[in-house]
Amino acid sequence: MPQGWIVKALSGYYYVLPEQANLHTKAVIQCRARGVFKKRGISPLVGDQVIYELTENGEGTVTEVLPRTSELIRPPMANAKLAVLVFSVTEPALNLQLLDKFLVHVAHSGLDALLCFTKYDLLDFNSSEQNEELKSKLHQVFQLYETIGYEVVITSAKRKQGIEEVSKRLANTISVFSGQSGVGKSSLLNAMNSNLDIETNAISMKLGRGKHTTRHVELWPLENGGFVADTPGFSQLDFMEIEVEELSSCFKEFAAVAEGCRFRGCLHLHEPDCKVRDGSTEGNIAPSRYENYLTFLHEMKNRKKRY
Repeated sequence: MPQGWIVKALSGYYYVLPEQANLHTKAVIQCRARGVFKKRGISPLVGDQVIYELTENGEGTVTEVLPRTSELIRPPMANAKLAVLVFSVTEPALNLQLLDKFLVHVAHSGLDALLCFTKYDLLDFNSSEQNEELKSKLHQVFQLYETIGYEVVITSAKRKQGIEEVSKRLANTISVFSGQSGVGKSSLLNAMNSNLDIETNAISMKLGRGKHTTRHVELWPLENGGFVADTPGFSQLDFMEIEVEELSSCFKEFAAVAEGCRFRGCLHLHEPDCKVRDGSTEGNIAPSRYENYLTFLHEMKNRKKRY
């Protein structure tokens, strides 16, 4: 039976791109899933490679979901290799705690991360002292995450800044774009592939956040052979799928020093001879990262008590 990739899931239908087809031809097949999936507790996801059979009405039925290489819970997505975390430098303001929360979830899911900071052109409207100070602080942030070991790209969709660099990184792979609402995910994708014409919307200045212009997960083609999933914007993530003991390993820079902690399974709170806590005190670990770790740990422990 033929195979393909689920490129969109909507209202109980799965839109499958045949394996030998070109997505630019829009030769997707609208499918339902076999009832057996529900009995097994399996839900097909965008990005799944599936086996399907054609029905008489020109539609199809998904009969089998092939093994996944990765799975994200939010956004619901399978087989992605790279998470592109899109955060604007302004409008809305850069939220490092939210960025670190995304990075925890990406690390736990086993994906690589590309940090894409958008809307850099908005900082160049004037050369005021306040604006220059903001630029300086932002570049310190960029340098921090590069030092930790993350790939960082500064972009402007309007100026095409960083677009080619991001596009090269996405070649021949399945990637997922995630980030807070209104940070410019759709604009960035449109800049890479103008034929996509993904809906965008202006920032609500009253609320300080964007409207949710993307309402479902969908794979989009890139001219370099890659596929990306533009995902619904959201402002909060929880830690339901992550255990307390796993959190530390999701902070890259903790791993190198945590082996020197006196106790195996150290939570880096009040334990004696904790090298992570020492590192944050001595400046080897950024205070913002350690503080966010403590915030997340507290959130997770409270969640455990509730359940």
